[in-house]
Amino acid sequence: MKKREKLAIIQKWYPKAVTTIDTINFIIDFVEDQLDLEPKQVMLADSVCSDDVNSIQYPVRTQEFLGPFKMGGLNGFPFTGLTGMGAFASHVPDDGAVFIYYGPHIGITKDGVLGEINRVGQSKNTSCCGAANGALAKLQNNQILLGNITEIDYQMNTIEQMMLAQKDRILTAKTPIFETTEIIYEAIDKRINELVEATTYHCKYVILVGVILINSDSDMGSFTEMRRFDVIDLKTNKRTDQLIK
Repeated sequence: MKKREKLAIIQKWYPKAVTTIDTINFIIDFVEDQLDLEPKQVMLADSVCSDDVNSIQYPVRTQEFLGPFKMGGLNGFPFTGLTGMGAFASHVPDDGAVFIYYGPHIGITKDGVLGEINRVGQSKNTSCCGAANGALAKLQNNQILLGNITEIDYQMNTIEQMMLAQKDRILTAKTPIFETTEIIYEAIDKRINELVEATTYHCKYVILVGVILINSDSDMGSFTEMRRFDVIDLKTNKRTDQLIK
């Protein structure tokens, strides 16, 4: 299948999506051309789901950056918190930059089915993101209890509470799993920005790239719809929006 044919399937749901490889290529070009830095001066942290498919479909060119430091747990929420952000911030070259790539993920099969993918070696589709789909099923069946966050399933319970707080919005949506992913993106974006505000960095820039990460079948690869592309100049504390509208 040609690249344009793959994009046509993905863009029915996410009109501004491009391949994740093209996203990383774009960011590397920006770092080199606009910030006058080499990728090895940039420490990458990602806050994406710990699902194995995200490692399988991770673009090779990310290895040109330092890292990555892994901030994300289930569906990309930055469960490493302030301690993780602080640890990561202390690893950055003094003359370099922090690059944080974050957001939830969702699957789209080559047949255009949302919330599923066909994984390597499997004959049947499986859910993606499994945590989001599982929490949605519990929400639809009134099985999420307000305030129920347990030690044994802390991350999943946290996702469930996010969704419970937006129950009406999800259940009245035309496509609940799409809306669920939007809500989780908003929660991740808010938390990442809170963590950045509370952290001291000893480098030149902080680059924030908030996305919907879209997985597809094993022969399709992954795609990214960028929602935020901010650059913070730490010398002036000025934040600029670099997102192409």
